[in-house]
Amino acid sequence: MGTVTTFDPVIEHEKTRAALAAAVPRLVRLLRDAPDPDAPSGVPVWSVGDVGAHLAAVYLAYCAVVSADESVEWGGILPPGDLPFVERVTAMNATSVALFAGEERARLGEFVAERGEAFLRVTAGLAPDTPVTAPWYGEGATLTVAVVTGLMLSETLVHGLDIARGARLPWPIGPDEASLVIGQSMPTMMRLALDADKARGVSLAFDLVVKGGPRLAVVVDGGAMTVTRDAPPRAYDCRITVAPTTFLLVSFRRTPIWKAVAWGRMRAGGRRPWLAAQLGELVTTP
Repeated sequence: MGTVTTFDPVIEHEKTRAALAAAVPRLVRLLRDAPDPDAPSGVPVWSVGDVGAHLAAVYLAYCAVVSADESVEWGGILPPGDLPFVERVTAMNATSVALFAGEERARLGEFVAERGEAFLRVTAGLAPDTPVTAPWYGEGATLTVAVVTGLMLSETLVHGLDIARGARLPWPIGPDEASLVIGQSMPTMMRLALDADKARGVSLAFDLVVKGGPRLAVVVDGGAMTVTRDAPPRAYDCRITVAPTTFLLVSFRRTPIWKAVAWGRMRAGGRRPWLAAQLGELVTTP
């Protein structure tokens, strides 16, 4: 069945905080160095400036919820509470781009620097399992501070790449950074992003082995998904072995699966290896 490793949630959370603290100034420099905010980005429908505005909105939102900032008027920002997950996120993404427009986009770097520092300051010393509200995911939705920190790092790395691709600037994503995102945020977000229609009647178990990183047991059954770290040995339908940065970019549709396989950075095994592609189909993205 392979080796099952264990992790210390406190130590990994602190590593994620350190990775975010290192990534924020990189992002700030990237926002300042991007020569043309109107250039197409790595997101087909957004310009480089649009991606920067979205990131500023992300930093605004997460900083607001961890600090209980009541000045943010969520009523005019949030979509209806009964929308499915992917439709909610799509609506929030569209709103986020419009929050920063005109002259405000000239100081996106400064805004991200301020809010990034504030987020890390406010959350310093909080236990990883401290609950944090996440109203954009639905009424009463909560995450943990560990998941939120992982999401902040994820948004920074992936959307930083989108900006860099449009600006023709370098933006490396290290395997350690990617592993932290996968371990801290993906177990929660994969479950939330499950396509309920596609999952209906499906009963599958995936052994997701991230090289040098977390190992996740992903089980789909009864129209629901569970994602467990350090799961005890069990029988799996399919084992997916993948490099951490590759999995991050494949998960967010920034690298096609065929290319990851061709590069030798992703492979499937187990009793039914042909089911590997189905995991990506079951988890939706905006």
